Amino acid sequence: MGIYFIIVPIALVAINAFTMISFWDDKQSAIAGRRRIPEATLLQLAACGGSPGAFLARRLFRHKTRKEPFSTRLQVIAAVQIGLLIGFAAW
Repeated sequence: MGIYFIIVPIALVAINAFTMISFWDDKQSAIAGRRRIPEATLLQLAACGGSPGAFLARRLFRHKTRKEPFSTRLQVIAAVQIGLLIGFAAW
């Protein structure tokens, strides 16, 4: 079980960093009028553990803050993840 205490935090930092970079890249593409990253891809990154990075990126880059149903879907993903963490901690 000890190795998981090393691998899991590193993986979470990596997915959150990648998620933030993806949000930044999408914002820059929007400004430049280039092809965008699909919303489904951004939500998948959040669902894979990158939801803290997604929320931070939205705030830092002011990107997709009022976009619906994207915002609601991101909040649902985060709520499910929090529920899973609470359930895992209680187990």
